[in-house]
Amino acid sequence: MDTQSYKSHEYVYRYDRKSRVKYWLWGILFGLAILLFLPWTQNFRSNGLVTTLYQDQRPQQVNTVIGGQLIKWYVKEGDVVKAGDTLIQLSEVKADYLDPALLERTAEQLQGKSQSVEFYKQKAGTAELQIEALDKGIGLKLEQLKNKLNQLELKVQADSAETVAANNDLNIARVQYERQRVLFDSGVVSLVQLEQRNQSYQSALAKKISAENKLANTKQDLVITRLEIRAQVQDNLEKKAKAEGDRLQSLTAIASGQAEIAKLKNLYASYAIRNGMYYILAPQNGQVIKAKKAGLGEYVKEGEMIVEIVPEKIAYAVEMFVRPLDAPLIHPGQKVRLLFDGFPAIVFSGWPNASYGTFGGIVTAVERNTNGEGKFRVLVKEDPNDKPWPYQLQVGAGGQGIALLKDVPIWYELWRNINGFPADYYKPTATTPSKNK
Repeated sequence: MDTQSYKSHEYVYRYDRKSRVKYWLWGILFGLAILLFLPWTQNFRSNGLVTTLYQDQRPQQVNTVIGGQLIKWYVKEGDVVKAGDTLIQLSEVKADYLDPALLERTAEQLQGKSQSVEFYKQKAGTAELQIEALDKGIGLKLEQLKNKLNQLELKVQADSAETVAANNDLNIARVQYERQRVLFDSGVVSLVQLEQRNQSYQSALAKKISAENKLANTKQDLVITRLEIRAQVQDNLEKKAKAEGDRLQSLTAIASGQAEIAKLKNLYASYAIRNGMYYILAPQNGQVIKAKKAGLGEYVKEGEMIVEIVPEKIAYAVEMFVRPLDAPLIHPGQKVRLLFDGFPAIVFSGWPNASYGTFGGIVTAVERNTNGEGKFRVLVKEDPNDKPWPYQLQVGAGGQGIALLKDVPIWYELWRNINGFPADYYKPTATTPSKNK
């Protein structure tokens, strides 16, 4: 072999020089060994959408409360409105509310019914006065009858005494007459004397009969007076019952009238509120989108959506959808890194501090039921201790969440993935609420 060929062969294979490949190999292996012990943050990713943290900050549907005909638009799609601005005007289509003087006529009915109730109240008051007058009248009448009854009782006593005296006189006259008749039969006294005794006896008998008749008449008057007292009490009860019936009838009419007044007030308030519903107002500040009705003259139904309003001020959040396998690893208060569509980012999984273009978030809620796709919904809000989210965010934009789990060595993470084991179950520390609250 010539000298030139030998040098070429030596230059190519370099067999007469020491190789440094093994040093490079050991260096690489040593570097890999060190790399395997570097900390790695376990994580999993989940796609989501930008939404809002509060329900009233999401796009709001503006619905009609009443049905009607659309007669005027005050806004168009894309306009920015303030709370209370008029959006559209409706006109009435139901026959029950077409009367332009409906409120005035209802007010007249209410006034008439109120006057009727006042009249019934006066009638009930008159019945109460009548009952009081009857009570006073029966008191006076009973006092008169009781006085008469006392007088008759005293008269009965006097007539009884007079009857007793007449009976005594009659007995004495009878004894004297019998004695005189015996004497006459014996011839001691004359016929004139006998007739005189007989006349005295007849006179005593007449007085006795007269006294008995007088006593009987007095007793009859006493019974009649007692019956009159009872009749007066019964008549007073009947009159009071009639007056009480009139009073209760008036109270019933008052209660019925008050119920009708309440119903009329309800109708009046409903009519007044309905009159204010012909103009649909913006519930909050925001932008008008999705106008459902194209022009004038269209009819809308009760509860039908007219437009949507996107609120002006929004506290953004991201809704992530995680698999049931990853759901136990998510807890409220957990840190999450977020990537938003339209904002470039360089992500190093497992080293969130080295990533660029990601934004911090905190899990606020984890729903306990799956959606139609069998995933759990997780709400993530902005982390106040991290850099603020882009102000250009819009509701509905895409986002991706990286849930940060436990810090482990890289070798452990490789070993876990090779064996198909789940990530370590890690629950962030949270302050336990006080039981006294």
